[in-house]
Amino acid sequence: MIYLKRAYDAPSKDDGYRVLVDRIWPRGVSKEKAHIHSWLKEIAPSSELRKWFGHDPEKWEEFRNRYYRELENRSELVEQLVRKAGEGALTLVFAAKNKSFNNAVALKEYLEKRRSKE
Repeated sequence: MIYLKRAYDAPSKDDGYRVLVDRIWPRGVSKEKAHIHSWLKEIAPSSELRKWFGHDPEKWEEFRNRYYRELENRSELVEQLVRKAGEGALTLVFAAKNKSFNNAVALKEYLEKRRSKE
């Protein structure tokens, strides 16, 4: 199972393996309180794409398409997350205020599509 959680929300034992999927560490969150098992900043959208998107819901569809193309070039990291999700709970941790339109949401969708093909 793949879950999403903001870095500012309290960790839970149900989170399983927690992966920070942002390029930048969340402001004001200590590494001790975050309980992150892995920080895969390389799987986050490129800085250019992230800045272009700016969490604008009107750009969501195009952002997802562009981000998916970037993920195709990061297959080793994608496969690592797919494997982790197959082993148990996987929580993608993100810092964005918008819980509906962010890279973690797009990444979760991408990973679930990859898992369903296996």
